[in-house]
Amino acid sequence: MTSPSPSTTAPSTVHTATAPHRPGSLGPVGLVLAGGVSVQFGAALAVNLMPRAGALGVVTLRLLAAAVVLLLVCRPKLRGHSRTDWGTVIVFGITLGAMNGLFYQAVARIPLGPAVTLEVLGPLALSVLASRRAVNAVWAGLALTGVFLLGGGGFDGLDPLGVAFALGAGAMWAAYIVFSARTGRRFPQADGLALAMAVGALLMLPLGIAESGAKLADPTTIALGSAVAVMSSVLPYTLEILALRRLPAPTFAILMSLEPALAAAAGFLILGQSLSAWQAAAIALVIGASMGAVRTQVGRGKVKTPEVDF
Repeated sequence: MTSPSPSTTAPSTVHTATAPHRPGSLGPVGLVLAGGVSVQFGAALAVNLMPRAGALGVVTLRLLAAAVVLLLVCRPKLRGHSRTDWGTVIVFGITLGAMNGLFYQAVARIPLGPAVTLEVLGPLALSVLASRRAVNAVWAGLALTGVFLLGGGGFDGLDPLGVAFALGAGAMWAAYIVFSARTGRRFPQADGLALAMAVGALLMLPLGIAESGAKLADPTTIALGSAVAVMSSVLPYTLEILALRRLPAPTFAILMSLEPALAAAAGFLILGQSLSAWQAAAIALVIGASMGAVRTQVGRGKVKTPEVDF
């Protein structure tokens, strides 16, 4: 699913990045887009895996495999951290696990494109509320119009429970952004992410076992779940870190607004999920609202993640 890395919340380290118009600047943009494609096509693969392992089983496999890879690569130190440090990373991990669990429950019930469109409302709401500018009412209204169109005026065409799960995942995504920033300030490099991923995996493990049981031990299921982990977590996180060394954070945030469109493409190409004209227009409206909100923040010079208490 859409899972922004902590690196996306540390823009102060990238203000000296290469300007987008200079030669070679398409390199980092290409990395971000490749990461987005990887995330959404990994989500499409996960949907195909759900009949074999269940939604919670797929989440468990993804988080476990990603945690193992990140722990082996980062080898985070367990000593020398305060109680507040551990409290922050544990909350971050709980948020990460809940975000993934809710999103996978959503895509088990509604198409991938609409699910990501609803999910992105969480970060959009965080951006609008943090800005406190009148113009952001326009972006909020545009997004709400998109959601209204997406539901056909009442979500008669979408499973209401799937919609609720997607909106819940969006709320967790907003919390994820806040706590990933706090974790990034307390742990070096990607150590906090690795530890949080382990916390999220442990959180989901009992739920995955309860739903899928021995299916999680099937070699084919493990292999496919590991592929989902690489495509949806390990590869995009790596590409984002490389891109943010040369790409300004505001540009990165705008590119992330394209996630619903990438999700719709993945849903169509991999899952055969088509969109009506109204749903396509709805996704375009939400993307436009997200880009507008980001540009408003950039215009004020506020590109840092807001401090919001949850």
